[in-house]
Amino acid sequence: MFSTVAPLKHRAAVSCSRVWFGVSQRKVHVRSSSETEAGVKRSDAEHPWETESPVPFSRARIGTFFQQMPVLRNPFSEDVLLRGYLKRHLPSKSVVSDLCAFGERVANEVDSWGRECELNQPQLKQFDPWGQRVDHIVTSPAWKRMKDLSAEEGLVAIGYERSFGEWSRVYQMSKLYIFSPSSGLYTCPLAMTDGAAKVIQSIGVSWPVDDAYSRLTTRQPDQFWTSGQWMTERQGGSDVANGTETVAVPQVNGSYKLYGFKWFTSATDANMTLTLARVQDRYGATTPGSKGLSLFYAEVSRDERGQLRGIEVQRLKEKLGTRQMPTAELVLDGLPAHRLSEEGRGVASIANMLTITRIHNSIAAAAAMRRVVQLARDYTLARMEVETRGAFLLVMEVCRLLGREESGVSSELDSYLLRLLTPVVKLYTAKQAVAVVSEGLESFGGQGYIEDTGLPGLLRDAQVLSIWEGTTNILSLDVLRGIARSSGMVLHAYFSHALLAGASSVSSLRPAVNAVDGALLDLQNFVEVAVNRSPSYLELAARDVAYSLARIYAGALLIDHACWKEAIPSDIYAAIRWSEQDLCPVVSKQVTGCYEPNAAALDAALMCDGQSEEAESKQMNF
Repeated sequence: MFSTVAPLKHRAAVSCSRVWFGVSQRKVHVRSSSETEAGVKRSDAEHPWETESPVPFSRARIGTFFQQMPVLRNPFSEDVLLRGYLKRHLPSKSVVSDLCAFGERVANEVDSWGRECELNQPQLKQFDPWGQRVDHIVTSPAWKRMKDLSAEEGLVAIGYERSFGEWSRVYQMSKLYIFSPSSGLYTCPLAMTDGAAKVIQSIGVSWPVDDAYSRLTTRQPDQFWTSGQWMTERQGGSDVANGTETVAVPQVNGSYKLYGFKWFTSATDANMTLTLARVQDRYGATTPGSKGLSLFYAEVSRDERGQLRGIEVQRLKEKLGTRQMPTAELVLDGLPAHRLSEEGRGVASIANMLTITRIHNSIAAAAAMRRVVQLARDYTLARMEVETRGAFLLVMEVCRLLGREESGVSSELDSYLLRLLTPVVKLYTAKQAVAVVSEGLESFGGQGYIEDTGLPGLLRDAQVLSIWEGTTNILSLDVLRGIARSSGMVLHAYFSHALLAGASSVSSLRPAVNAVDGALLDLQNFVEVAVNRSPSYLELAARDVAYSLARIYAGALLIDHACWKEAIPSDIYAAIRWSEQDLCPVVSKQVTGCYEPNAAALDAALMCDGQSEEAESKQMNF
């Protein structure tokens, strides 16, 4: 791993020498042990003594050295890769002007709001002074300012106005990429708002959600709504098919009332929500599994007494990170709702939502990496920069494909590629973010561990990225399902996407091109072998398959960007450095027999050894 350790040592030495030689050598009065207190006569032999000593302290108690506070500058102007990418693909003066102005606003205004959201976290006021239940979630003024800003800047609207055609999503996500690390986690409700708008658009913008759609996508702060996403229940998060117990009771007017317990509801202060429930028949029975789930729309409102309609807030969650955002346990007790999907088609109806929210998750991951690298620029490792570049290009590729699909210009292969890459990019960038942000905090030494610097929050918040919208293992299995359900067409799209066509013209890229080509061939060979093995073989390999898909594709994207006519030397160097890692870990692990039939049993035995010994000990003691 290449690092700037040597320059860092030099910088530290220079800093120390400046501290030493920058302090004038002045007389220091040192009181002798025989010096008497004021007002007591001293003998002629007792005199204070003075000496000149080059003590490098302005105040002897604490010294003169203070670690410099990192300064956030315009995150758009400071990001060479983002500006280069847009210059290549979306060379619009209005886009550049907007992002530059927004970057200034983020650095000089919004970032302090994000810090305020961290320091003034949501509070739940369940009862008024007279004992009446009110369930008010109190958020900071900065959190409310984030909502107005999101509308004004079009952070959701840009994706639906489509002023830039197939590149509108790239524009929108570029803006969110700048905003995310300073947003105080407001990007989370924006992700769910975007996802809800996408679902409504795909189902059809008509009553009862036409007004909600216009509010989700408006630029008017006084009209703007955010959406929650209330899916997770006690039995599990990702397994909504078997974990959803909420029931929907039909009403005579065609609406429903929802009853159930939602264990984890993000952005609980939202104006509306989409949620899953099982429709009861007239005998009170429901259909188990995913076939029994339908998608519902509900507004969050209060009655004339100020009480929430059909909702009780049990408590706010105490979380490792994302503390800025209210997340609660809710009891749904007759929540008025409307069914959006066909009965039993709830899971299929939220597929579009998952695409959007997973892309938002990936944007947040790449943005976190970029921010910590920007702040730690004087301390950072080059590998962190390479990881950040790879993540950025992966995410923007998915945004590009989404934009093409929404604009009606995507090919069949584009659509297959989007289906494959969305879970791959989400799972991989989330893992990258935790590692890179952790490394970034280490770059600051002890200050990176001190809460009031604001730096530890970056790491706490990054940890949610690998959990929300599907853990790494769940998404890895989702990749396998995508391959199976498309009869392998998603892989065909992946292998046939010619990103290296122009690479031969840049001789300095040859090592990177050879590495990516070799990894692609290895992956193809693995797939040909794996399809003829038992399903358990691929399940054991699922995570490594996903990692291989991500690393190879990121390498190809870095090479493609380095081939651009206006590429700079660092673009070429980044592609080379990326390609020096193991691009196809699934083949490396295959060689060691990690996916053979006995591997799972050995893994289980390894994990259960301690438990077995404990059980045996208990039996013997008994």
